[in-house]
Amino acid sequence: MTAHPEMQQQNQQTAIDETKLNEFMGQLVGDLGSTMTAALIFIGDKLGLYKAVADGKPFTPAELAQRTNTVERYVREWLGNQAASGYIKYDAKTSMYTLPPEQSLALAQEGSPAFFAGAFQTATAMFSAIPKITENFKSGKGLHWGEHDHSLFEGTERFYRPGYAAHLVQDWIPALDGVDAKLKSGAKVVDIGCGFGASTIIMAQAYPKSTFTGFDFHAPSVEAAKQRAEAAGVSDRVTFAVAKSIDYPGQNYDLVCHFDCLHDLGDPVGAAKHVRDTLKKDGTWMIIEPSAGDNVEENLTPVGRIYYAASTMLCVPASLSQNGPALGGQAGERCLTDIIRRGGFAQCRRAMQTPFNLILEARP
Repeated sequence: MTAHPEMQQQNQQTAIDETKLNEFMGQLVGDLGSTMTAALIFIGDKLGLYKAVADGKPFTPAELAQRTNTVERYVREWLGNQAASGYIKYDAKTSMYTLPPEQSLALAQEGSPAFFAGAFQTATAMFSAIPKITENFKSGKGLHWGEHDHSLFEGTERFYRPGYAAHLVQDWIPALDGVDAKLKSGAKVVDIGCGFGASTIIMAQAYPKSTFTGFDFHAPSVEAAKQRAEAAGVSDRVTFAVAKSIDYPGQNYDLVCHFDCLHDLGDPVGAAKHVRDTLKKDGTWMIIEPSAGDNVEENLTPVGRIYYAASTMLCVPASLSQNGPALGGQAGERCLTDIIRRGGFAQCRRAMQTPFNLILEARP
């Protein structure tokens, strides 16, 4: 990409490095393509276009349109974008398209640990919130979780569920001291900020001798969680109810869980104190948070880029709407540990860390 003559004249006056400028313009073109493609990923997911070709066999635009009861002209243009993006392969010799197996895992197979389409559903909800968040930049106000577009609630569950399914029972719980054995023999577990109940249901399926309760302050999510527990066949040992993190009912829990929500709360220290009050003396608090370093420079990564964006649009507004401290999605272990200790916990350690998650274990 070559700079315009007028730009060249300006560059001479401001000593702009044209090579760096052109490199950055190239980055912007790539980012713009990614941003605009996100809308088409959402549409492809919504209409089942990826799932219709998940078998990896070659197909034509007309065949995909027929399978999904859509219009071929739209499908043909959509496929052009997908091929240019590297999501779907195009064979110029046969004029046919193919969804590679790796892309199929990420875009077409909902149960896959690599499934990523839910993240784009969340992104579309963030775009819906732009007018409100823009005003909040000037006013300092928050945006309550329930005020977002409904696609956020489902998209968040679909984004987090693959990671929970792949790691929660296999890695995270076994990394906690003695918790796996307790759950296998029969324990009392509470999941705070449960959303649609993905984490609660996954644990219930793995530990049939234990009982689980999920609490969330968003009533529509609680109703969705109840339906999903029923569909999963675990409603005999799983219950869901509306409650806040600082006043949920019950006592003598063996395990209290906060999945990717402590930083969103209006009163995280109060929530930590309530966990302390409702936990058994030998109980465990498991805190799953977005993976982050303690300093900005540690989070200037592709994953940090995603989390800072989500934090700006979702996490910080959620906390501010409750007059909270707005810890943000990249709060970091040092900040989180301080919250936990101020809540009355004597012990706190990092049990595990993945590129996306930080797993902390706290004990009284």
